[in-house]
Amino acid sequence: MKLNYIKYCKSCITPATKPDFKINVDGICAGCQSFTYRKHIDWKRKEKDFLEIINKYKNNNHSNYDCIIPCSGGKDSTDQTIKVLEYGLNPLCVTASTDMLSEIGRKNIENIKKLGVDHMEVSTDPNLRRKINLFTLETIGDISWAEHITIFTIPVRIAVNMRIPLIIWGENASNEHGGPANDLENNIFDRRRLEELGGIGSLRTSDLPDLMGIEEKKLIQYTYPSKKELIDVGVIGIFLGYYFPWDGKKNAEIAAQNGFMTYHKNVEGSVVNYENLDNLQMRIHDYFKFLKYGFDRVTDWCSIHIRRGRMKREEAVEIAREWGGKYPDEYLGVKLEEVLREIGCDKARFDKICNNFTNKKLFKLDPSGKPIRDNHNNLIKINYENV
Repeated sequence: MKLNYIKYCKSCITPATKPDFKINVDGICAGCQSFTYRKHIDWKRKEKDFLEIINKYKNNNHSNYDCIIPCSGGKDSTDQTIKVLEYGLNPLCVTASTDMLSEIGRKNIENIKKLGVDHMEVSTDPNLRRKINLFTLETIGDISWAEHITIFTIPVRIAVNMRIPLIIWGENASNEHGGPANDLENNIFDRRRLEELGGIGSLRTSDLPDLMGIEEKKLIQYTYPSKKELIDVGVIGIFLGYYFPWDGKKNAEIAAQNGFMTYHKNVEGSVVNYENLDNLQMRIHDYFKFLKYGFDRVTDWCSIHIRRGRMKREEAVEIAREWGGKYPDEYLGVKLEEVLREIGCDKARFDKICNNFTNKKLFKLDPSGKPIRDNHNNLIKINYENV
């Protein structure tokens, strides 16, 4: 009898260890159920709903922008921008600067501008950002906490400051990957969604002054506008994926046809070459997801491909076993030590942090209770399939 066991969806390969994730009595996860439901959606009706919204918010006297598009420069925000332009809107594209921007990431941000839009990029104090990144890596096991806060707060702050009510986001993560049931059909992004979906975990911006001794005035861009400010402008955020069938692979194909650059091989820690190309810290972020929950972007993308008929489940199990959860030696060709040096951390300290966040219920242990690592410093999961 196994003392430890990871349960997986019978349709895809997403495990029940994922936070706020449900697998029903038939063994099918929320993400697969949501995708099956799409077959019954009247997308023509959804498009009409989208037209009603953009016609309501369009600035007909041309005194301001019609909407804001949060843009990383990635495949999805490139496709979002193309789609919004096709519908005749005049958007302001807003980029919350990433922490360690890659060369290909910079090129893709510049490519967004070439689509024919105005663009604004907001960067936070890099010295403070590095301190926050190390602090959150050590305390909550997330090097990307600061980035995931600001990609949601900065566009909303710009919307308030420039009085642009409509923000058009891309993917509804709950709908695409499975999440809280009440969020699957909720198309509005607000403060609550920031706290639940923005990846902030148990840490809030308001905690940092006490925990790190940071002055509040240094945390403006990390702070969501007040309810009063939002109501005054009438800010509303919607997900484009609610109105049009969302598909990251197709988004990447459309983006590539319009100047978007992909990696020369599958990105380390993934099975695609067109995602997470901007931030050199992402491999660390995804690795801690594996340490905590036993899955990473390999599982995510295999599950996405299974739902769309691009991969068999049996094939996905083997791919996840072979490629998932690898120790993050490098990312986009940049060595781990270089990424760690940016935040004032060395490999020995990093490995200790990794051990602190490793969920021992999910991995094979030696007789002393220490997780076993192979010759490549990789952990070994207790099971990769429902057995």
